[in-house]
Amino acid sequence: MNAWQHIFKLDPAKEISDEHLEMVCESGTDAIIVGGTDNITLDGVLDLLSRIRRYTVPCILEISSMDAITPGFDYYYIPMVLNSKEKKWMMDIQHQAIKEFVDMLEYSELLFEGYCILNKDAKAFIHTNSYLPDEDDVIAYAYMADKVFHLPVFYMEYSGTYGDPVLVEKVKAQLEHSLLFYGGGIETVQQAREMKEHADVIIVGNRIYTDIKQALKTVKAVKDS
Repeated sequence: MNAWQHIFKLDPAKEISDEHLEMVCESGTDAIIVGGTDNITLDGVLDLLSRIRRYTVPCILEISSMDAITPGFDYYYIPMVLNSKEKKWMMDIQHQAIKEFVDMLEYSELLFEGYCILNKDAKAFIHTNSYLPDEDDVIAYAYMADKVFHLPVFYMEYSGTYGDPVLVEKVKAQLEHSLLFYGGGIETVQQAREMKEHADVIIVGNRIYTDIKQALKTVKAVKDS
C-alpha cells in the first residue's frame, strides 16, 4: 500500500455499467475503495464486490455502515472522523465494529484512517455532525493522526469540491509516518497533478459518474507526476 498513488472510489448506492466498471478496474489504478454515506446496503456492497472481483485490482471496503460489512475484500478501511463533534464517529462506532467483527477480519487487513472532512455541504460532514476546522485546526489534526494516534493514513476529504493545495502542502509537511490521502472535486488532469504534488494518494470518486473518460485520465496524470 505504501507504493500506491491513485485509488478510485465507487459508491455501492450508485449505478455503474459493466463497461464502465471494467474501464475503472483495468485503468491501472492501484486499488478500488467501495464506500459511501447514504443508502449503503449489504446487497449493494455484495453486488459491487462480486463484479469487481472479476478483475485483479485490490478491493477495499470503507466501513460506513455496520450492516454492510462482509468478508471477501482485501482490506477494510475504518474512518475516524477527527473533526466530528460527536465521540461516536471517532471512537464508538469503530469499537463496535471491532467487537462484532474481529473474528471475521484479519488484523493485517484493517486500516484506520484519520478523516478530516473539509466541505460543510458534504453529506458525510452533515451525517457525522462535523465542524469546519480552520487551517491551524487541520494542521493540528494531522499532527495528532501522525504523532499521537500513529494512524497509517490522514485523509483530507473535500467530498465533491476541490480543496486548497496550499493547505494540503502544509499538512504534508506535518506528516512523518502517516500517508496523506486527498479526496474531493478532482475533475481534470491538472487538478490531479496539482494535488499529487503533495498528497501521497489521490482518491477519485464522483468524476467516475459524471465523466468517465476524464476520470480515467487521472490515473496516468498521477502516476506520471
